[in-house]
Amino acid sequence: MEQPCFKETPLKIGMFLVFSLILSFDLCTAQRQVKLQEGPLVRAEGRHITIQCDVSGYQQSPEQNFEWSISRPDKPDLKIQIISTKDPNFSYAIYGKRVMNKEIYIERIKGDSVLLHITNLQKSDEGVYECFTPNTDSVYWGSYSAVMNLTVISDTLSATSVPQTLNKVEGDSLELVCEVSKQTSQHTHVAVTWYLQKGDQNLTVISLTRDFVLYSGEAYKQRQASGDVRLDKIGATSFKLTIYKLQTSDQGEFYCEGTEWIQDLDKSWQVMTNKRTEKTTVNVKSIGKKFLALIKATAVNITVGGSLEITCTVEAQNFPDRFFSVAWFLDNNEIIRIGPNAVPSFHGEYEMRETLGKVTVSKKNDRDYVLKMYQIQVEDGGAYHCQVEESEKISSGAFSTKKSNEVTITVQRPQANRNVVISSNTTEVLESDYLQFACGIHSVTAGYGQLSITWQFINKQDLSYDIIGMNQDGTQVTYQPYHERVVNSDVRMARVRSDSFTLVIYNALTSDEGQYACQVMEWAAESNGNWQLIGDYVSGNMTVTIKSLESSFAVTAITRTPSVRYYGTFELQCFIRPSHLTYVSVSVSWKFQPANSNDSYHLVNFTHDTAIVWGDKVENFKGKAIVVKTVSNTLRLSVSRASKLEAGKFLCIAELWGRHHPNQWVKKASATSNILEVKVRPPASLLQLTKPVRTIQKRTNDITELECRILAQTQNDSEFSVTWLFSKIQEPNVKGENLLNIGRNNIVQYYGELLTDTQKKMKFRDEKTSNGVYKLIIQKTGVDDSGSYYCHVTEWLLDPNSIWYKVGENTSATTTVQVHRAVATLHSKACASPSLFYFIFIYPFIIFIVLIIFALYFHRRPKKKQKSANEKSLWTPIEPIVGDPKGE
Repeated sequence: MEQPCFKETPLKIGMFLVFSLILSFDLCTAQRQVKLQEGPLVRAEGRHITIQCDVSGYQQSPEQNFEWSISRPDKPDLKIQIISTKDPNFSYAIYGKRVMNKEIYIERIKGDSVLLHITNLQKSDEGVYECFTPNTDSVYWGSYSAVMNLTVISDTLSATSVPQTLNKVEGDSLELVCEVSKQTSQHTHVAVTWYLQKGDQNLTVISLTRDFVLYSGEAYKQRQASGDVRLDKIGATSFKLTIYKLQTSDQGEFYCEGTEWIQDLDKSWQVMTNKRTEKTTVNVKSIGKKFLALIKATAVNITVGGSLEITCTVEAQNFPDRFFSVAWFLDNNEIIRIGPNAVPSFHGEYEMRETLGKVTVSKKNDRDYVLKMYQIQVEDGGAYHCQVEESEKISSGAFSTKKSNEVTITVQRPQANRNVVISSNTTEVLESDYLQFACGIHSVTAGYGQLSITWQFINKQDLSYDIIGMNQDGTQVTYQPYHERVVNSDVRMARVRSDSFTLVIYNALTSDEGQYACQVMEWAAESNGNWQLIGDYVSGNMTVTIKSLESSFAVTAITRTPSVRYYGTFELQCFIRPSHLTYVSVSVSWKFQPANSNDSYHLVNFTHDTAIVWGDKVENFKGKAIVVKTVSNTLRLSVSRASKLEAGKFLCIAELWGRHHPNQWVKKASATSNILEVKVRPPASLLQLTKPVRTIQKRTNDITELECRILAQTQNDSEFSVTWLFSKIQEPNVKGENLLNIGRNNIVQYYGELLTDTQKKMKFRDEKTSNGVYKLIIQKTGVDDSGSYYCHVTEWLLDPNSIWYKVGENTSATTTVQVHRAVATLHSKACASPSLFYFIFIYPFIIFIVLIIFALYFHRRPKKKQKSANEKSLWTPIEPIVGDPKGE
């Protein structure tokens, strides 16, 4: 009974191997992989949890389906279905209600990524979660599910604070204590944050993060930095909030929130749970309406053209309920004012300067008001002070005014001690490369007026030109004859820093060779809007040499295979110097002149825009030639399966192209390489024939067989044509006349008399008895057939273009045939005459055979019984009747 199963096992193994082999053909396809959020995860009861599942490596549908299930610790082998993106009836009853109530749902992030949401985590949700993705491809390849363990622990976090109502006065201190504890056995961190609730608004006061870093809310950052707001841990679980110098803005309800964090295996922190304490109400009573005005300037000594920033600070309490206006005065003349609604107003020339962007005013915060002035003039110097006015919300006039101290600003004209230096790292470049210059302004004093720059060029004929410039207001100026090159972006300039300008000239021409300089002018803006020149500086000259492409452009062609045999491969390389040309493109073409021809034509061209263009007469090269251009502008031409059609002379032509316009190419230079000659030779002939000289003696009418044996050939697929030759002269090395030829296609061609004499043609017959053995058979050899015979063999092969060509030829040794007349004997005469032959040999033989048959017949015939004496034979002689002597 075991034997059938045993016989079936190899069949199963074979089927398995075949199936594995089929799968292996698809190894180039990406392997499907399901990735689940790294676990195990630890979360607290009652919390909202998300678990991410991703799938990759699929081939078909961009939107994948996901099925979630769980194996609980008490029944690890039982898989309970939770939810599916495909089947709404996928859930088991234990999870069906929670899925229906959206307590458990799936959020699709994208086609191959989802989040499983459990909004109210229960202890029964603990277990091993499996994310399964049904297959959407034609084969199964990869993994289709992943598992992750979730542990659900009790929420042990506790946050308590004694609820109370505290009445404070502006400037008092406030201390509140919050108790935050946990009983979690896992390693978790606790963060504590104090909040201030003002109506519907919750403000973060200060927080101790999970990383034990103190962080304050935006409204308390400055007060924490000054030490007026603190959070201290005073015990294992106690956190004390301290606020010094209470303000009316601190009035509201304070509460503490504790947050427990746990770090997952992927190093990310997750909130396990958080708890809030009861609230403490804090009332802060204002101490009054007093305020102060302070003024501060960034600098008191400024150079013409510099900038000035004056800050007016209001020291007061309860800013949200108060309304202040701020005004700036220069030498007791009001110049700018900003009202309670933060809308500024300007007086005199400052309105025009604000329009030009030279004056700005802004309310930085409740306390600070900032005036900024640019391109300062001498007239801007003087004594500045600010005045703060407080008004009621519905009143149009101020009921309280405070004036700050004065700050004196001195504005000085700059001294002409600038030093302008031009520099470049491209003083020797190749034509079509780029030139880059930097113009730096150096000064021992701080601050500048407005600068203008002009780039200048002096050519080799000492003619000076302005190239491009920038006015003191930032407007670019272009000069002839560079206008077109600026439009084409071949000439560019920029101000990279306040004291540095750059000039870049792309696609450099040989006419750009010469000296370059930069001229910098410094300007001061006057109050009437005019510019005053306060400095003029010119750099030294920077000499630039530009080497023409023609002078440095060279092309060399080489080959390591000047001679190959049929079916071989030869490679030609075209080297271009210089090898790395950055700002020009190279086109390279090969020109070909076939062997034994004076005509040449273009073989292939690798254009400057990286296209490959074949010539019109390259049919024999197609499918054989490969063109490769390297990053160093070397063009390789490789020709495989070479034949005599690809033999000849090659040369390489290279051209350099540059952009004249964005869409227009201009040829810059061209060069031609040396000539390479490639010879393609057929294989050397190995043809060998039998060589021994021999003599054959024959008689007339004999059959004569002559053999031509091929002992060696060049290739196994060689074909042969064999010609038999004959000469009456019976000597070796004699030249005979063609008798017949057996072509490589086995067609026989006759020559001489055999061509016209049909009877003689029938006498000669060719035969190929085996591979490499050819025979000439002469029927009824006659005396005239005596002479010298030999064969001439030509060996043929197919070239790579499927054309037959002659590899070699050879001639066999001479075979001498001597034919003698036969002596006239009876036998020969009988054989010569058919009637005599029949009379002498055939007829006697027939008579002899008949006699033998009769003899055998009578010899084997049975003998008859002996007759009685009285019985007479038919042949018994009859005795004559004699008369009775008695007369009876």
